[in-house]
Amino acid sequence: MIIDCHGHYTTAPRQHEGWRAQQIEAYAAAKPPPSRPRITDDEIRATIEGGQLRLQRERGTDLTIFSPRAAGMGHHLGDATTSEAWASACNELIYRVCSLFPKNFVGVAMLPQSARVSPRNCVSEIDRCVNEYGFVGINLNPDPSGGHWQDPPLSDRYWYPVYEKMTEYDVPAMIHVSAACNPAYHTTGSHYLNGDTVGFNQLMTSSVFKDFPTIKFIIPHGGGAVPYHWGRYRGLAQDAGLGQLADLVLDNIFFDTCVYHLPGQELLAKVIPADNILFASEMIGAVRGVDPQTGHHYDDTKRYIDQLPLSAEDKAKIYEGNARRVYGRLSRTIGEKSSTAI
Repeated sequence: MIIDCHGHYTTAPRQHEGWRAQQIEAYAAAKPPPSRPRITDDEIRATIEGGQLRLQRERGTDLTIFSPRAAGMGHHLGDATTSEAWASACNELIYRVCSLFPKNFVGVAMLPQSARVSPRNCVSEIDRCVNEYGFVGINLNPDPSGGHWQDPPLSDRYWYPVYEKMTEYDVPAMIHVSAACNPAYHTTGSHYLNGDTVGFNQLMTSSVFKDFPTIKFIIPHGGGAVPYHWGRYRGLAQDAGLGQLADLVLDNIFFDTCVYHLPGQELLAKVIPADNILFASEMIGAVRGVDPQTGHHYDDTKRYIDQLPLSAEDKAKIYEGNARRVYGRLSRTIGEKSSTAI
C-alpha cells in the first residue's frame, strides 16, 4: 500500500467556500452568521472523483490522509466563535468524504484556532473528530495570526492542552500554517516554509519531548529549510548544550516528501533517515503545473521517490510503514473501514 500522508480538500464544493465568505462578511457587519449550505453526497463525489481520486489512480497511490484546505483554515479571520463554526463545517465535510470513499481517504482535523486564544479551545473538536469521526491526526497551526506570530512558541506550555490530547489519543500533528495576511509573505512560497522551519526550531530547543516522550509531529513540505540546514541545527544544539540533534528529535519529528524536484528529494533522503520520512504529495495543492523539464506534474512526488537509490525496505517504510507507525490509529482505522465498506 502507498499512503500519502498530506492531502487537502482543495476541490470542496463551491457552496462550502461561498458559505465561508458569507460567514466572514456577517462577522465584519456584526450580523448573525448564515446557515450552512446543503451539500449532497453526489456533489461531494463529483469533486473527489474528478480530482484527488483520479490522480490517486493515475499516479499509483492508494490512500490519502486527508484534511481541510490548509490556506482555507484562515485562523486569522473572525474570532474564536467564527473559527469554531468553520472548523466544525470543514471537518464534517472531510468525514463525509472519508465515509463515501473509505478505501481511499482517512481524516485529519483542522482545529478552531484563533490568535491569542488558548489552544484549550481546540480540545472539544479533537475529542469529536477522533471519537465520532475516527480521524487519525490533526493539523496544528503555530501561527494563527496569519504571518504576525502573536502566539507563544510551540515550546511553551500554552500549547500543552493540545499535546495532552495528542498523546491521549496517539494522534500526531502536522505543523501547518494557513494563509498569510502579512503582505511580506507569499502564502505557499514563503509562509508555509517559514512555518515548517520555525516549528521545527521551536520544538528542538524545547522540553516538549521530555514532557511528552511519545508525541509525534510531521514537518511538511520536506521540512522547509531544515534538511538543507541540518548542519546549522546540529551546531546550534551542540552550542546550547542540548546534545546530538538526532538524539533530540528523531524519536518525535518526521518529515514528508512534498518536495517538488528530484534534487530536493535526494537531499531529504540523504540527510534524514528513512525511518523519519513519510511519503506525501499535497496534491491537488500548492503547485499544480507541469514541470517542463520532466513533462510531469511537480506534485507527482512518487516519481521522485521511485528514482532514489534506496533499498526496497527503506522505500516500503517511506511509502507505508512509517505512516502506520506515526499515525498510531491508522492501521486500526483502515481495518475498520475495510470491514464496513460497501
